[in-house]
Amino acid sequence: MPIVGQSTETTDWVSRFADEVIEESERRAPGKPVVVASGLSPSGPIHLGNLREVMTPHLVADEIRRRGRQVRHLISWDDYDRYRKVPEGIAGVDKSWAEHIGKPLTSVPAPHGSAYPNWAEHFKAAMVESLAELGVEFDGISQTAQYTSGVYREQILHAVRHRGDIDAILDQYRTKKAPAKKQQQKPLDEAELEAAEGSGAAAEDDGSSGSAGYFPYKPYCGNCEKDLTTVTAYVDDTTELSYTCTACGFAETVRLNEFNRGKLVWKVDWPMRWAYEGVVFEPSGVDHSSPGSSFQVGGQIVGIFGGKQPIGPMYAFVGISGMAKMSSSKGGVPTPGDALKIMEPQILRWLYARRRPNQSFKIAFDQEIQRLYDEWDKLDAKVADGSALPADVAAHSRAVGTAGGDLPRTPRPLPYRTLASVADITAGQAEQALRILGELDPGNPITTLDEARPRYDKAEAWINNHVPADQRTVVREEPDAELLKSLDEASQQSLRLLLDGLAEHWSLDGLTHLVYGVPKVQAGFSADATPKELPPEIKTAQRTFFALLYHLLVGRDTGPRLPTLLLAVGQDRVRVLLGE
Repeated sequence: MPIVGQSTETTDWVSRFADEVIEESERRAPGKPVVVASGLSPSGPIHLGNLREVMTPHLVADEIRRRGRQVRHLISWDDYDRYRKVPEGIAGVDKSWAEHIGKPLTSVPAPHGSAYPNWAEHFKAAMVESLAELGVEFDGISQTAQYTSGVYREQILHAVRHRGDIDAILDQYRTKKAPAKKQQQKPLDEAELEAAEGSGAAAEDDGSSGSAGYFPYKPYCGNCEKDLTTVTAYVDDTTELSYTCTACGFAETVRLNEFNRGKLVWKVDWPMRWAYEGVVFEPSGVDHSSPGSSFQVGGQIVGIFGGKQPIGPMYAFVGISGMAKMSSSKGGVPTPGDALKIMEPQILRWLYARRRPNQSFKIAFDQEIQRLYDEWDKLDAKVADGSALPADVAAHSRAVGTAGGDLPRTPRPLPYRTLASVADITAGQAEQALRILGELDPGNPITTLDEARPRYDKAEAWINNHVPADQRTVVREEPDAELLKSLDEASQQSLRLLLDGLAEHWSLDGLTHLVYGVPKVQAGFSADATPKELPPEIKTAQRTFFALLYHLLVGRDTGPRLPTLLLAVGQDRVRVLLGE
């Protein structure tokens, strides 16, 4: 596996950030492991936009590991966030889940049929599985575990003691117009969105302002477990805290130095964690990076905890071909697991590695995935022969493996569009698929489908799940006698030329040469003539010939690439359908 060196050797964004992060880490904590971080809220399906929150620091951390340095990539699971709304379109979830709004995500039941103990673990598990397939090494931190075990007790008490200072920082932004929320990528921490939808409760996004004044800590109710609480009194000397719950009317007084059922509000919680963990690098989405937002305000609040704001590049929107902007609060959003069903992990890693964090891009679930794979295969070949540009070599290296080694890859990476065509035509018949794949290159035939896996399986999954039924290929059962009878002499001659050459050209390359060559020969040119040697009308003749073949074979104007289709149909059946 090529190892990417210092940024003087490449021009990719990962190396530049790694240089900066190493330098800053040595300044802050000399000799200690570099700490980078991500935060994910398992409030619903963790989608491909959220994956950028992980892949950006992962790639930087991996580059630092390649250089022989110790680094920790923390993923903070924000599973102690409030359950804000019932996502739409989640299997096993109905309107009854609305009764749990306001509870910690780890106190909400998992969807019906789930093998996991609660809502957070259910959605976290799918992401953990995807990260393992992607080769992402990380240290996971459950915020439920951190808060309920008292790990942050001193930090909570410190924040409460300095609530006046925090309030003064936040007050700088309260009179300003809230920034427009465009292309939200990282779901806001549920504690930042404290207004419980549908409950009628009102609260600020930066803390409670009840009769006790501003308070940066939100208790979960001791009766109903919801965070629809208001702090009514606090005694600094004893840490006695009184609160009431607007949901159920429960009220109690506790000692905050012994109490573990609540959390700091988001704009205080995030900078507290920066200081506690010593985070040097953490990206943020556009929703967190605008003026007055969490990242900017956190940069001031972190000083109260004796820490510094991380280096924090803003990352841009990740879209899906043919789909609207993603949101975790809605069901049906594509997740990393969905993408990994139709593409190899190397391709998904490459999409995030080749674009700077502030560059938006789309992930293809439509026909574009075939073009994407063509582009990847060309890059793969260029890297192999040494003709790729340095930045492309770097992105390729980061895609195919990590500091720990290469990711598993397909032994015989045949073109994705070819595999998709074979999967389409054979409709899951493994023996038929193997026959076709074995005939693609007679000089070096594939002898088992395992040689084409997992790429073949990904292409088959794409055909089965993302290609509409009316676009699937169905080979004719019987010849189109009426069409064959109506053909003029030129069309009949083209079919004879094709049929006469089938046996001799029965391979992918051979059939490609044959189907493109027939119109050339009919026009009086050599089948080997190049486009530069041919008049423009040859292209028109080729298109007409291809349309005729598609109609005779599958009853449509278009279909899979003709060489692949011919191999799939088989010589004997092709001869019958073409009227021999």
